Amino acid sequence: MSFYDFPDDLLHAQRAWNAAYRQLAQEENPSQVSVLRRTLQRLSVRIATHPYWSTIPGCASAARVALKQWTWVSDGEEARR
Repeated sequence: MSFYDFPDDLLHAQRAWNAAYRQLAQEENPSQVSVLRRTLQRLSVRIATHPYWSTIPGCASAARVALKQWTWVSDGEEARR
């Protein structure tokens, strides 16, 4: 569990980003690669501009890292089940 209380929509966006990133790493179809890159860009903007970050001034960068690490690990564990 994370120290931060991330909103569900932010967690969902980060998990979707992780899934798209993992897919992109394995994709060979050039047209699908383009779709996945656009998806990553759209999700990156949604994550970076989320209102949650303004609620934790002074430690938002640590929270961003925690979000990425926590979802990456928990998504990876879920994928192995």
